[in-house]
Amino acid sequence: MDITQKTILITGANRGVGRALVEEALKRGVTRVYAGSRGAFQHPDARVTPVTLDVTDPADIRRVAAEVTALDLLINNAGIALFDDLSDPASVEQHMAVNFHGPYRMTQAFLPRLVHAKGAILNVLSLAALAPLPVTPSYSISKAAAHSLTQTLRAYLAGQGVAVHGVYLGPTDTDMTRGFDIPKSAPEAVAREIFAGLERGEEDIFPDPVSQSLAEGWRNGVVKAFERQYAGFLPSSIASAA
Repeated sequence: MDITQKTILITGANRGVGRALVEEALKRGVTRVYAGSRGAFQHPDARVTPVTLDVTDPADIRRVAAEVTALDLLINNAGIALFDDLSDPASVEQHMAVNFHGPYRMTQAFLPRLVHAKGAILNVLSLAALAPLPVTPSYSISKAAAHSLTQTLRAYLAGQGVAVHGVYLGPTDTDMTRGFDIPKSAPEAVAREIFAGLERGEEDIFPDPVSQSLAEGWRNGVVKAFERQYAGFLPSSIASAA
């Protein structure tokens, strides 16, 4: 997808990778960016429409879906990552509410717009979706679930002309990684690579040096081949839906 003259919606748009995606989208000539965030958000560019949006609140999602009358690209970026040790079920539930149920509900709410536009969904995931990070197990579990959601939506929506992309972030310099003393990529560089991958039509986007080191092995590996094989089990009535 070339996002020039497109309308996009980005969740978690007020900081980190989300804010960088807003800025990069503007540089690439979008018509409008709906910038979703839980708190107040302002932007000097008239093409940016701030929307108050908590992805864990179904009423919020319904309200925003009613406001957005056309959409080409949905970017599910909002997320949380907290340290835990799996001893508190509430932590797992909190991560799932934001990182899994949020993208699922957003996709369901905006799917009619995306089908009409033959548009795309881009889910911002993490390398922790592929291999859990022990210090953030609830985060890793929720991102693994969102990874599976991404693969499943890809199979189900292909027949409706909606592309589904996953972004597998390595260490990025945001609030989420503040406690990790490791080399990190700048959000601006990550945002550029995300949109570049989208334009290249990559299903799975690896936008930073750490994740890119895994890209070839992932794309040519047995797990990716297994995903494509399983997609073939989709009933023909669904796979060919217009």
